[in-house]
Amino acid sequence: MQQIINFLIKNKNFILFILLLFISLIFTIQSHSYHKSKFINSANWLSGGIYEQANGVSSYFSLKSENERLVEENRRLKNILYNKEDSLSTVHFIDSTSYPTDFKLRAAKITKNSYARSNNILLINKGSSDSIATDMGVINSKGIIGVVDQVGGSHATVISILNSISKINAQLKNTNHFGTLIWNGKSPNIVQLIDLEKVVQLKKNDTIITGGNSTLFPKGVPIGTVKDFKLNTTENLYEVNVQLFNDMTNLEHVFVIENLHREEIDNLLAPNN
Repeated sequence: MQQIINFLIKNKNFILFILLLFISLIFTIQSHSYHKSKFINSANWLSGGIYEQANGVSSYFSLKSENERLVEENRRLKNILYNKEDSLSTVHFIDSTSYPTDFKLRAAKITKNSYARSNNILLINKGSSDSIATDMGVINSKGIIGVVDQVGGSHATVISILNSISKINAQLKNTNHFGTLIWNGKSPNIVQLIDLEKVVQLKKNDTIITGGNSTLFPKGVPIGTVKDFKLNTTENLYEVNVQLFNDMTNLEHVFVIENLHREEIDNLLAPNN
């Protein structure tokens, strides 16, 4: 306390000058409209800048919740897309309650991703408590990711399409020619489409989508484009390298697809029927 008093005594002349200057500025601003307007404009500019910076900081810290909101909106739109028969050829604003529902999507997040092995597995943060089950397809906004394998209460593993045991029904988007999507274990950006018949008219950059001939994925989920191809003359079948739409080394938000008619379809297709 004594130091503060000593400081005030030592600098009393300077402090008095600042006080008188402040008082004179107040009187000047109040008595002159020009000075008053300049002061208000300056104050508005300063406060506006402060609010702008504060809003920028607030927006940065709200990115997580905003991303979650966008993921949920994406999930809702994909529910509509994959439950509408002509969704691949036309775009509509539709009421999803007007059509029978075949698929249900649930949002999840990848917490672990491997892509450098021959049998790559992903881990998601949803499990049986979130109605996740084995053999459910997994996609994101760009396309196909894999298939649910093992399921725990709060987490589940996913067999990546970058896995030697992965086999997924796929087709050329503009035709009804089907094949099987596999991975040769080489590039994480390229998978292979096999069992495609010789009669198919293939072109580079043709789009590959899911075929819908299984209960895992609805028809039309994007996969990638034809990078190159060759004909196996022994079997008269094409072997196609497919450039994936997804960057499988950089994944986060995904959707798990439940086929609501899967049990019925599996029972009808069971060997003893």
